[in-house]
Amino acid sequence: MNRNSCKKDTLFSHLLVVVILAVFFNSWFVVEGNTDPNDLQALQVLYGSLNNPSQLANWKSNGGDPCGESWKGITCQASSVVSIRIPDLGLNGTLGYMLNGLTSLKNLDMSGNNIHDSIPYQLPPNLTSLNLANNNINGNIPYSIAGMFTLNYLNVSHNSLSQTIGDVFTNHSDLGALDLSSNNFSGDLPPSFSMLTNLSTLHLQNNQLSGSLNILVGLPLTNLYDGNSFANGPAPPPPPYTPPPPGRSRNNRNHSPPNSRTRPGSDGQPSSEDGDKKKGLTTGGIVGIALGSSLAILFALAALVFCFWRGKGKEIATRPSTGSRPVITDKVNTEVHEQRAKPAAAVADLKPPPTEKVTVEMIQGKNGSVRRVKSPITASSYTVAALQTATNSFSQENLIGEGSLGRVYKAEFPNGKIMAIKKIDSAALSLQEEDNFLEAVSNMSRLRHPNIVQLIGYCAEHGQRLLVYDHVANGSLHDMLHFADERSELLTWNARVRVALGTARALEYLHEVCLPSVVHRNFKSANILLDEELNPHLSDCGLAALNPNTERQVSSTQMIGSFGYSAPEFALSGIYTVKSDVYSFGVVMLELLTGRKPLDSSRVRSEQSLVRWATPQLHDIDALSKMVDPSLNGMYPAKSLSRFADIIALCVQPEPEFRPPMSEVVQALVRLMQRASVVKRRSSDESAFTYKTPDHETVDMP
Repeated sequence: MNRNSCKKDTLFSHLLVVVILAVFFNSWFVVEGNTDPNDLQALQVLYGSLNNPSQLANWKSNGGDPCGESWKGITCQASSVVSIRIPDLGLNGTLGYMLNGLTSLKNLDMSGNNIHDSIPYQLPPNLTSLNLANNNINGNIPYSIAGMFTLNYLNVSHNSLSQTIGDVFTNHSDLGALDLSSNNFSGDLPPSFSMLTNLSTLHLQNNQLSGSLNILVGLPLTNLYDGNSFANGPAPPPPPYTPPPPGRSRNNRNHSPPNSRTRPGSDGQPSSEDGDKKKGLTTGGIVGIALGSSLAILFALAALVFCFWRGKGKEIATRPSTGSRPVITDKVNTEVHEQRAKPAAAVADLKPPPTEKVTVEMIQGKNGSVRRVKSPITASSYTVAALQTATNSFSQENLIGEGSLGRVYKAEFPNGKIMAIKKIDSAALSLQEEDNFLEAVSNMSRLRHPNIVQLIGYCAEHGQRLLVYDHVANGSLHDMLHFADERSELLTWNARVRVALGTARALEYLHEVCLPSVVHRNFKSANILLDEELNPHLSDCGLAALNPNTERQVSSTQMIGSFGYSAPEFALSGIYTVKSDVYSFGVVMLELLTGRKPLDSSRVRSEQSLVRWATPQLHDIDALSKMVDPSLNGMYPAKSLSRFADIIALCVQPEPEFRPPMSEVVQALVRLMQRASVVKRRSSDESAFTYKTPDHETVDMP
């Protein structure tokens, strides 16, 4: 053996010892280390959203170490929280707004509590099991489910979820069990159900679903409850009765049908980490696992170094100081560290886009190159003839609205369905390529939110460009607020707060769930449509993509109608961002509070601009009580009014950077409603509010 070979062998031996020591000590400190700061922050927010319940032993709203202090229901691996299982504890509150910060979480079970409000749009992105059954949750299935590719069990049964089931299951080939039973879902089954190629259990009973079951043909279902008005049936018979697992106090609590991909825990829940007992494993077990993992990593590193040494025939560079670590990059550890280092509020890449990236091909046309959309459009295609028939040739009698891009007509189809048709003016798209319309349609058709008017179809033939939307029966918020008739009496204070919250959620979805963000650009009360129950539905979402400079090309009349909502930065520079939408939202909240138009030339000069007149008075309770819409007749909770005004003041700040994101606005409005719901009447009727009149007399209202 020559001298160089000995030198290389000695160097390799030293390197091996250093790697062993490094991996051993790294594993030891990980086992004994504190909880990841992002996980800790997310759990603290969740704890506060649940009203700091005493049932959650060892949980803290500030500080603490969930992995080291055995927080109830928390299971950790190293410093990461991988399981939260806190069912049947009587928890009362909401799910908060930071669950998406738990990027290592695999199992979330909060079933059998009294959790209310909606499911957050941003959920832990890497869940394999999600159980929110038997709560009081409303709203719909959030679109963020679409990006949770590892999900194999989903149970949201026995809640108050409504609307149609979102088409969010395209990428869920691992999903084995899905329970949507005992909610208020309606409409057809989503097309993406056909992509659930490993779905064995599907519970849909006790909803108002309709349409066809053909979409389930070919799925490996062994357990199917239907119990709805499907057009083709009957469904397979229900399986034999299975008693609920021990420890459940209510009926219908078998939340987790067996799933081949998960090992059932002690309470029957699918779990890969049985976890209500301290940290799930003893300290010795954790150390053993850590050491075993370290040895595996060690051998892999040794093999990598040996191959490098043999292949390159060069010495491995080390740091100059004796005993220091060699310059070796552990790619796996680096990637994990980078992922965990992201702040909870900045995990934007984990949020699924509502639209697929549109791929196009170039086709030579008569007037040069014209791009054609290749990706499928989920909206239906209509002919001009069909839309002419449905609108009586776009007659004046069917005209129900007019916007910057064209007129809107009411349409009645032969099957009895009522739709709204937006007929886009050819002049509005004269500078746009033909494919822009189809690309915008492709994007808009994928927007799915209960507070957004859904695009049902489109027409692009004979030079015509038309959009087909769901028809919302009760007209716009603008008309209900500003046209004096009996309908304005329907807008009670509680109804106005609900309208604000619903539209805030729509903007939160566009700004913070959609990737890239969707800027509305034309947010105003005329684009907020109200259904028969006064639920808000935001219209014209995504239309800004058709004409980015719409505001500069509309008529002077339309400009006046929109100008009062425009943020200062747009008026000065033409720049429009999500923060500009936040400003416009604040103006709409001012409309809800005062009943006034954003611009009103019929008033004295000092009161013509709503924002300029109202902003200085928002923090003066006496002035505020005089600003309130007279049609409310003093029927409002004074504290609720003050908090509503505080939110407005934040939204209409002149500097965009100081305006809050819409997720914070949503949380503020949720808290406002929660506080209002606990105001009790002095008599036995505890569900009533105490209202305050402008002259400060207290009035009890049923």
